[in-house]
Order: sequence, then structure tokens, then C-alpha cells
Amino acid sequence: MRKLIALFMLAGILFVPVFAIAQEATADSAAVEEATPEVEEPAAAPMIVDDEIVAEELSFHQVVKEKFIEGDPLYMTPVLICLILGLAVALERIITLNLSTTNTKKLLVKVEDALASGGVEAAKDVTKATKGPVASIFTQGLMRYSEGIEMVEKSIISYGSVEMGRLEKGLVWISLFISLAPMLGFMGTVIGMIGAFDSIEAAGDISPSLVAGGIKIALLTTVAGLIVAIILQLFYNYCVAKIDSLVNDMEDASITLVDILVKHKLTGK
Repeated sequence: MRKLIALFMLAGILFVPVFAIAQEATADSAAVEEATPEVEEPAAAPMIVDDEIVAEELSFHQVVKEKFIEGDPLYMTPVLICLILGLAVALERIITLNLSTTNTKKLLVKVEDALASGGVEAAKDVTKATKGPVASIFTQGLMRYSEGIEMVEKSIISYGSVEMGRLEKGLVWISLFISLAPMLGFMGTVIGMIGAFDSIEAAGDISPSLVAGGIKIALLTTVAGLIVAIILQLFYNYCVAKIDSLVNDMEDASITLVDILVKHKLTGK
């Protein structure tokens, strides 16, 4: 339940500001299309300097909104949705994996002390009171102590696979958004290029200004898709590295637990 609430909170935090940018960009795009063209007048030199100064003073928020409009909200919005959903899943996984991290050395010391003082039941109380996949594996192993050391090892291996599957939960969605974002960007690129060639065909002449607009829109969608994929790939690799670290800890701690049970002759046979 806590993970679900955290996921909704992360999604809300990500959706609100980013969709505010998209809404403003769409509104600005519509306003530009509805505005009536004014009579063109020769621009004076001071005005050019002012325009350059204004361009330099644009904030990051304004630049993103401007590029979003230039790339066409129709094609940029799906890429933006991939970024939001991918970040929501990635952040939820990062929080969950960090909460699953356990100090295995400290836990093993507590388990060994409990075995020496109160037996297996006391050790199970220690593992049940500790959060994380390592403690859960210890609990499963201790529950089979009366069936022999081989059964303890099999139980640890089987439940270790279950815990590893839980740790990897959600990574497939991050991988999906990593693949989907560039595809959507390339689709916008292809559609933009088709529009550029349609304009050339309608005009009957190849004009640099006529072609440049369509190509610019096409390239902006491609860039957006690649940026989203790069950001999500970084989060994905961090999650994979964290999972590998947790799995190594589980394997090392499980071997040590079996050695402790043999040392205290608490394997039941």
C-alpha cells in the first residue's frame, strides 16, 4: 500500500509541472495561429539588439516550451508521456530498492547471537522483525531447519529466486519506455519529412525556407525522443546495478547462514 501511494505521489509531482508546460505550449501555439498577421515593416537596428537580448534572457522553462511548440505538440506529447511514466516507475523502483537494502553483517551477528542464546525460534524473531529480502530468505531457511541442511539450502535457493523476481518488478516498463520514446520521435520525424515534401510538391519549387520548417519539426521530435531514452537509460542501469548488488548480498548471506546453522548443529538432522 505504501509503494502504491508513493507511486501516485511521484506521478502527481511529475505530471503537474510537465503538463502545465505542455498546456501552456499548446495554448501559445493556438494563439499564434489565430493571431492576424501585421504589416511587415523594416526592422531597425536597435530592435534587433533588443530581440537578441530577450533571446539571451529566456529561462529554461521558456526554452522548453518554445521547442515544444516548434516540434508540434501533437508529436511531442507522446514522447513527454513516455518520460513522465518512465520516471515515475524508475523513481518508485529506486525508492523500493533502497528500502530493501539491509546491513547483512549486522543481521548475521544478531542471528548468530539469537541462535546461541534462544535457539532457532529466537533467530526467527530477529529475521521477522527485519525488513528486506535477505531477512525474508533467512526466515524461510530457519523455518526448514528441522528437515535437514539440504532442505534449508533448497528453501533458501527457491525463495531467493522469488525475491529476485520481486526486485526486478517494473524494470520491463522502464525498458519499454526507453524503446518507445525514440520510436515515437522517429515517427514524428518521418511525418514531418512527409509534410515538407508535400509542401514542395504543392509549391512546385524547392525553397530553402519551405523545406527548413518541416525538417526542423522533424528533427526536434527525434531529439526529444533520444533525450528521453538517455534519461531513462541512466535510471534503468542504476536499478540493474542495485539489484545485482542486492542479489550478491543475498547469496553471500545465505551461505553464511548455512555455515552458522552447521556450526551450532541446529539443522535438525
